[in-house]
Amino acid sequence: MRIVRGVAGLLGEALVTLGVVLLLFVGWQLWWTDVVSDADSAQVVATMQQEFDDPSSAWVHPDKAMPGDAFAIVRIPRFGEKFARPLYEGTTSDVLARGIGHYTGTALPGEVGNFAMAGHRTTYGKPFNRIAELRKGDVVLVETRDTWFVYRVSGHQIVPPTQVSVLLPVPDEPDAEPGTAVLTMTSCHPEFSARERFVVHAELDASYPHAQGVPADVWEVAG
Repeated sequence: MRIVRGVAGLLGEALVTLGVVLLLFVGWQLWWTDVVSDADSAQVVATMQQEFDDPSSAWVHPDKAMPGDAFAIVRIPRFGEKFARPLYEGTTSDVLARGIGHYTGTALPGEVGNFAMAGHRTTYGKPFNRIAELRKGDVVLVETRDTWFVYRVSGHQIVPPTQVSVLLPVPDEPDAEPGTAVLTMTSCHPEFSARERFVVHAELDASYPHAQGVPADVWEVAG
């Protein structure tokens, strides 16, 4: 009996230890990755803002961006006036751990076609955590050193991860020739799951020279 009790005690201790480890891991995933990613994003955005304001700086132009390069800043008024995240080339896990990723091969900001990007909905700064709150007409701003691009949300859909047709030049229309500049944003759905994708579509509404800025009403959030 002593042996049995000893084994049971050791097993209990092992299970408690495992539980603590799992709790620490979950805490790291849900909290610490946000802390690290948010701090990194803030630093990158601040550096990019300085580069945008300095014509002599070595800013990476979107069409010259290599995987992992930050080349624009994404701002979404619906997500708060302080929301600003770097936009990186590529959508690998290491890129998405730092911010929003541009799907390589899709259109660049302002171009005719489908400019597509992805972001985490939970963990790693969760830049698209509130993606489901976006409404028709909401603004998505993409800032480069040359230009402010103003996209307005036109709709959304929930699709399986295999439905990559949302990234086509004309989303979900494989044989169509693009005639307008559109934006597609993707993130996991529902939260804490990768079972589906939440997809937001937007259309280019206007563009402004960076030095000019954007009209004040662009920043207004309706409702």
